[in-house]
Amino acid sequence: MALVSFLFFLLLFTIVGAYAATRQQDSTSDYLLADRKVNSWLVALSALSTGQSGFLFTGQVGYAYTQGLSAIWLAIGWAVGDYLAWTLVFKQLRQVSEASNSETVPAFLAQKQPGYRWISVISALITIVFLGTYAAAQLLAGSKALNSLFGWDYAWGIIIGTIIVVVYCFSGGIRASIWTDAVQTIVMIGALLLLFVVTIFAGGGVGNIFTNLGQIDASLVALFPTNLAWGFLPFFLGWLVAGFGAVGQPHIVVRAMVLDSAENMNKARDIRTICGFITAFTAIFLGFAARITLPNLSDPELALLDLSQELLPGILVGVMLAGLFAATISTADSQILSCSAALTQDLFPGLAKSYKYAKIGTLVVSAIVLIIALVNNESVFSLTTFAWSILASGLGVLLILRCYEKPVSTPVAIAIMISGIAVSLFWRLGWELSDAVYEVFPGMAAGFIVYLVVLIKVNAVSRT
Repeated sequence: MALVSFLFFLLLFTIVGAYAATRQQDSTSDYLLADRKVNSWLVALSALSTGQSGFLFTGQVGYAYTQGLSAIWLAIGWAVGDYLAWTLVFKQLRQVSEASNSETVPAFLAQKQPGYRWISVISALITIVFLGTYAAAQLLAGSKALNSLFGWDYAWGIIIGTIIVVVYCFSGGIRASIWTDAVQTIVMIGALLLLFVVTIFAGGGVGNIFTNLGQIDASLVALFPTNLAWGFLPFFLGWLVAGFGAVGQPHIVVRAMVLDSAENMNKARDIRTICGFITAFTAIFLGFAARITLPNLSDPELALLDLSQELLPGILVGVMLAGLFAATISTADSQILSCSAALTQDLFPGLAKSYKYAKIGTLVVSAIVLIIALVNNESVFSLTTFAWSILASGLGVLLILRCYEKPVSTPVAIAIMISGIAVSLFWRLGWELSDAVYEVFPGMAAGFIVYLVVLIKVNAVSRT
């Protein structure tokens, strides 16, 4: 029965995507931006599922399973930072991207100034490499779920996810992606709330669940994380800036670009924020419950699915699996489209106005992501947070400056991108300080420092 209900929802997602294809126009503008005519609800729901992704169902649940109550600060910090991004940047982005006729994130960053091709190429390569890795992490999350429930080899789950993404992205572009995202978000929320209610009853109430959690390990019910290298404030600030790092994620940024009006941005933000709090805190609570019910899991990232198998009948387990798979697919499709746009519109601008090559680019990127996912064995949490930090550090600062129409020359723009990525990489892999402060903070700070140093020097020269 689990397989039947799971396949039903997969068919539903595919049908929605295929139907969206009937509304498309054969143009690159429609394929990449849906002619900037998407309403607030669709943008909000799509941004939610695209942003939270398989990370919510696997990585965040697994994090709560191992860390306990203190995991809430990741969710709180991320939500606050995300809210600030929508408030301070995305409305500006919607206005300026239309005024500059930018259809992709690299094109928006380049702005056709002297030497702009270098900005386009570098930002496109950053997008393809790291957003492609991010997409692979989503396919890996979905395959983990199928392996846990049905015993399927990881490769089958990755291949199935890729095929579904290709079907509706190839046929309907960004519109199909957004429409299916919205349906997938509803399934995600429904699945989480269903298991949340069942878990509370099975655990004898919220209070009893926390009592049992404390009996396993007192640190699991501690409000603040223990053994933080630099204390709580830097730790929390790191996750807050991580949420703000949405400004550097092309698959999320493009949602702001397709909104029907900049005046509707706050409405979309509020819908996304409310739904995001519901899903994030429900997922974290389920991580707590799984720690009590299944204390010896070998892979905490499968805690949610294992918990559903323990507490739900087969047909509802399929619903939960569909919710998890929906989360992964809704992100992977958006990321593949963003990578495809960077490839055909920015890396090879000779193909920019070709609708046919835009679709071929989607197939090429899908194949690359499939290969990355098949050869990867990292955790979803690790892959997702790594890719997110590189994109935020490499693209976020320059995007903010462009949104506020600050003058940034090509050499400075390149320096901002490279310094942000370099600091983020060294922070995580060289200095190993990510546990103290998530590397988005120092990465984005490095980019702003480069800009401010140049600005001070320019002002000093102009005064002499």
